[in-house]
Amino acid sequence: MHPILFHFGSFTLYTYGFFIALGALLGALFMWQQGRKRYGMTFDQANTLFVLLVIAGVAGGKLFLVFEDPVTYLGHPKELLSKSGFVFYGSLLTAIPLMIWFFKTNKLPVLGMLDVMAMVTCILHGFGRIGCFNAGCCYGKPTTGFMSVTYTNPNCQANPLGVPLHPTQLYEAGLIFFLFIGLYFFDRKKKFDGQVFLLYLIGYAIGRSILELFRGDLERGFIIKDILSNSQAISLLVVVGAIYFYVKLRQKATFPLSKEEDHGK
Repeated sequence: MHPILFHFGSFTLYTYGFFIALGALLGALFMWQQGRKRYGMTFDQANTLFVLLVIAGVAGGKLFLVFEDPVTYLGHPKELLSKSGFVFYGSLLTAIPLMIWFFKTNKLPVLGMLDVMAMVTCILHGFGRIGCFNAGCCYGKPTTGFMSVTYTNPNCQANPLGVPLHPTQLYEAGLIFFLFIGLYFFDRKKKFDGQVFLLYLIGYAIGRSILELFRGDLERGFIIKDILSNSQAISLLVVVGAIYFYVKLRQKATFPLSKEEDHGK
């Protein structure tokens, strides 16, 4: 594909970085617009949260690279800084507690804002996967299917070159944008705050587990070699946790505590 978008003198704009930046910009604008409309979120709050999430996302995404190849990264920590790319689950699981803390600190509805952030995450992640497609990372297994893509550019990370592969990056981008559309319209009919966020976690985790079957980049790491990848294991935990909180919040919405019971708590 096209790992390099263009050269301008000594400056090189990489396609992956461009789409990450585009997704971040659109996601930040969506977050501010929805946060202001629903809960009076200020521009300063949105800007501060965006900066904190970028820092947490990079740190968490890099840290989870250790799980892919602990021998290399624990023995040579500097490799974490030199290696491009991130582990999405690392970024997500680092960002969630940060968001909860930020919303509580700034007196914004935690569950309501998490619903907004589910859609923000879809925007950023979806564009990020398009960047992955161009860079050749997160590539698929060889296939003879009509949707195959063949990488020939030596700057791409796909392996092997010149062989038709599953475009798993586009499969995942399609899943993510489908989730965004579904969540956006479902949000208007949700029964309780937090429902959209939990449905996002469940939907993405299930979809990601299935897509892992078509991935060809073995360096992503396995709990059980060629059977259960790191991402599938994390997806299972995410689904179990999300279902638990979904049931708890639905019960609370269906059978709210009376004032006497609430005070008793």
